[in-house]
Amino acid sequence: MADNTTDQDASGTIAFAYEMGVLKRLRRAGWWHAGVRDPESVSEHSLRVAQLAALIAAEEGGDPARAAYMGMWHDSQETRIGDIPHSARPYVEVASNERITEDQIAGLPDRAAKSVRDAVTEYEACETIEARCAKDADRLECLMQAVEYQEAGYTRVDGWIESSRSKIKTDFGKRLAEAALTVSPLAWRNR
Repeated sequence: MADNTTDQDASGTIAFAYEMGVLKRLRRAGWWHAGVRDPESVSEHSLRVAQLAALIAAEEGGDPARAAYMGMWHDSQETRIGDIPHSARPYVEVASNERITEDQIAGLPDRAAKSVRDAVTEYEACETIEARCAKDADRLECLMQAVEYQEAGYTRVDGWIESSRSKIKTDFGKRLAEAALTVSPLAWRNR
């Protein structure tokens, strides 16, 4: 049988994993402003962010796995505070993502906690190529989701498209944003 420390580490890790499961049910709230009744979950958003971060990093000369890892954790704090739309941010005071992460990882074993802490800190500082790729992936994913909602008949998404597009910094991220505006979301079916 495992020792008591291992049992505590396992229990803390499972509790954290259950908390992360909330992201599967938590909807991206800003889309309600555009009339989207059932927007994608934070977890669905984060998966494509991680995938895009890896692809952008590969083309920008960064570490795809590191960029994807940051993309995976970039919104994990929303289990505690929800998805606060940009229009609400001037009216609410929210703890930093780093502070929220510290509370979230308190029950994790040391190496796992450090891994998540370091990824969130690096992402928020946005000083490495991988962090810049992950940030661009977050913006690109929002742009792509807006295009998909537009294709589904939602007409008030132009603000999300332009705002996201204007904040993308990497060369490959910019190229992807331009392509996302001209390539059909169903183009993959013809390949």
